[in-house]
Amino acid sequence: MSDFDRDQYLIQQEPYYCPVHNEVAMYQAAYDARMPVMLKGPTGCGKTRFVEYMAWKLGKPLITVACNEDMTASDLVGRFLLDINGTKWQDGPLTVAARLGAICYLDEVVEARQDTTVVIHPLTDHRRTLPLEKKGELVEAHPDFQIVISYNPGYQSLMKDLKQSTKQRFGALDFDYPTAEIESEIIAHEGKVDKSTAEKLVQIAHRSRNLKGHGLDEGMSTRLLVYAAQLISQGIDPQSAARMALVGPLTDDPDMRDTLDAAVNTYF
Repeated sequence: MSDFDRDQYLIQQEPYYCPVHNEVAMYQAAYDARMPVMLKGPTGCGKTRFVEYMAWKLGKPLITVACNEDMTASDLVGRFLLDINGTKWQDGPLTVAARLGAICYLDEVVEARQDTTVVIHPLTDHRRTLPLEKKGELVEAHPDFQIVISYNPGYQSLMKDLKQSTKQRFGALDFDYPTAEIESEIIAHEGKVDKSTAEKLVQIAHRSRNLKGHGLDEGMSTRLLVYAAQLISQGIDPQSAARMALVGPLTDDPDMRDTLDAAVNTYF
């Protein structure tokens, strides 16, 4: 594949990422060893942004796949397509990444069927190969290729979990919401609001996170806080912004909404 193909997957501008612990150094070491990496943490806590930042920092192409329950192995590796000249093979994103030497990021991998995730196995051990059985080709992964997966352990169930045979092919980095100080810094930067407003939004989020398992499946994510801040920066009053971006998406339960509204009113 040409340099043009590679360049179109490069991240041109530095994504904003605020390190929380030693995850940057740990990932760098894993990449240097071409170790497959699994990112575990709640929705909207910065896993995808972290991968984008590391791809930019390493100067490597990034191909992201949003996994879903309808995704087949062919969606990942490729298929024959019919066109005016007959049939031709089209590589899937995993195959493109293996050929180019890109980082292939499978986001929310547990959403995919287990028979689909099995196709990544030969790429995650010493073989570093991808058999294209329909095409009769064995793709040798480019030396720069690495596979990264993410999922939210909070949504694990017996039906939606990774097999041990898959998990034990990866090194794991645990993610969580940042400390209040770092999260406020992120909200102020990304949402373009003052520090005081950012701190209030984070306090509301902490209230909601304490309710996880007590009426809420998930607390307010850093992503939702950024949305609220962006509305405020557009001139929307903070209470309305918080209700739209923080309370509305989280729950339809009237009592829980009243509880979250009370938290919003406490700070705004």
